[in-house]
This record gives sequence, C-alpha cells and structure tokens, in this order.
Amino acid sequence: MKKTLTSLAVAASLIAAPAVAADKLLLKTPIAFSTALPGLGSPIPRVAEQLDLMSGGTLKMKVYEPDKLVPPFEILDAVSTGKINSGYTTAGYWAGKIPAAPLFSAVPFGPEAGEYMAWLYYGNGLNLYQEMYDQAGYNVKVIPCAIIAPETSGWFATEINSPADLDGLKMRFFGLGGKVMQKLGVATSLLPGGEIFPALEKGAIDATEFSMPAIDARLGFHKLVKFNYFPGWHQQATVFELLVNKDVWAEATDAHKAIIENACKASMTDSFAEGEAIQYAAMIDNVDNNGVTIKDWSPEMLATFRATWDEVAAEEAANDPFFAKVLDDMNRFRDGYKLWKTHAFLPRQ
Repeated sequence: MKKTLTSLAVAASLIAAPAVAADKLLLKTPIAFSTALPGLGSPIPRVAEQLDLMSGGTLKMKVYEPDKLVPPFEILDAVSTGKINSGYTTAGYWAGKIPAAPLFSAVPFGPEAGEYMAWLYYGNGLNLYQEMYDQAGYNVKVIPCAIIAPETSGWFATEINSPADLDGLKMRFFGLGGKVMQKLGVATSLLPGGEIFPALEKGAIDATEFSMPAIDARLGFHKLVKFNYFPGWHQQATVFELLVNKDVWAEATDAHKAIIENACKASMTDSFAEGEAIQYAAMIDNVDNNGVTIKDWSPEMLATFRATWDEVAAEEAANDPFFAKVLDDMNRFRDGYKLWKTHAFLPRQ
C-alpha cells in the first residue's frame, strides 16, 4: 500500500510539474526611455519590482535600457511578432504606422492627466486603445502603465515672439504637435531622447522639446539653448504603455494578468505623483544656475497654436476613419467632463 501511494505521489508530481512551470512568467521588456529619466523611464523598474513581490516570484520582468535589446522605434513590431514578449514605450511613436496612435499618448490642447485617465478607465478609451492595435493587425495587448503631467513647450536659442519666428526652424517635436509646428513652417523630426543633445550640438536641429523640466535637465538642453517655453500646449498629459505579446498574454494565468494590470494602474498614480513633485526644483535650478529664461507663450501665440491644431485635427480625421472615431469619442467625453471641470475646480492663479 505504501509503495502504491508513493508511486501515485511521484506520478502526480510529474504530471503537476509542467503546470507549475507554466505558472511562471518572465517578461523581457525593452524600454523606450532610460530609467535615469525621472517619471519617464523610472516607473518601469518599480513596476518590475512590484510584479515580483505581488506574485511571490512567479512573475518577473527584466528591463532592458534603450537599444540594449530592441531600438525604441522597433518595440511595437518586435512585441507583435514575438521577437520579444513585452515592451514599455508610448503610442505616439507609432504615428507613421497608425494615424490614431498619438491620440492615446498626448493630444494638443487635450485632456490633463486626471481627465485622460477618466476617459481611459471609465470612458471608452481603453476599448478603443486595444481596438486600434487589433484593427491595425498588431498581435499585442496594451496596458497604460504611466502618465505624466504637462511638458515644457520647447527649448529655443532665441525668443519666439510671433509665428514668423518659427518659420524655417529645425526642431525635434513629438506627436500631433509636430504636425501643428510643420504647418507653421517648422521642419520637425522625431528623435529618441539620447540623440537630441548631439543633434542640437551639431546644428542638425535648432530647437527641441522632449519632456518635463526635471527630465530635460538630465539631457542637458540648457547647456545649448537658453529659452524654455511654457505651457506645453502639445502635451498636457502623456500616457505610456506596456505592450505584451497577445499569445503570451493569452497563456498567462488570470492571477498574473490581474497583477500586471493593477501594477500598471498603480504606476499611473506613482508616475504622475513623481513628475509633479520634482519640476519646480529643476525650474529654479535652470534660472539660478544655468542661465535659462523661462518664457510663457503670449495669448496670441497660444491662439495660433490652437487654431492650427484644429486644422490638423480636421485633416487627420478626414484622412483616417479610426482617427475620427477616437477623436469624436474623446471629444464627446470631454464635452461632458467640461461641465464638471468648469464648476468644480478653482480658477488657476
């Protein structure tokens, strides 16, 4: 009897072994932004730590710095084809592949962080976000995994007092805001963060925008261009995504899926808080120690940017039905939210 029970136990353990192994998941995750950039690249190592802790070690994430495994602009294709099983980036990088993608990253004169998250989680945003990748034929599961508040509007070598001062500039610019700048005569290019300073130094570009003051400080723009403009009309909030290969996602346990989704949702809060906490010190340092002049766009310049964005939005919607679908859904949500926003919040001082 004892031998029989022992044999059954051994057989049961052998049968169970593959199931235990299948319950373990390692996400190999190249990222688009250096982990040294606070609020931009720093959230994802904390997500990796939480995945390990919450899963009791059965779910791990190995983070690869930009270009160590996959170049930033190749992450979507690499995850979709299964070359890698996950990646951390932003949808705005896929504008050349999917016209609607920037709407899930940053929208000129668009929602601030709280409103953006409201639309994503409690409006139709997340459904449309996944539908976008499915419709475009990408084999990925998308999960919002970080968000930051407004960025600076750009770094310039000279003051910009009128739209004419923009005409002929060569500037690194991101997303849909770049299309606005193109209409105003700016020759734009989308460079990864690590390539911007050398491009400025060599004169390949005259000006740049990248992110928030504390993030830009790490890249040293203040050493070359001294006029930093606000507000960031082109990026009032920016969403970052965790992409997981859909076949890998389908095979993951329900527990692992829940841990990943909730760790990313927690990261949305954490990244927003981190970004908000560290900007003023960077701005003070820029003025006091780096010779930077902080400038605010005039009402006339903001009106020009806004009118030009309205033209771009109409053109993009006319050219791509899914862009039109997402923009219409976002705008309808925002129209309702505006009633709350107008009455609930104190006027900005």
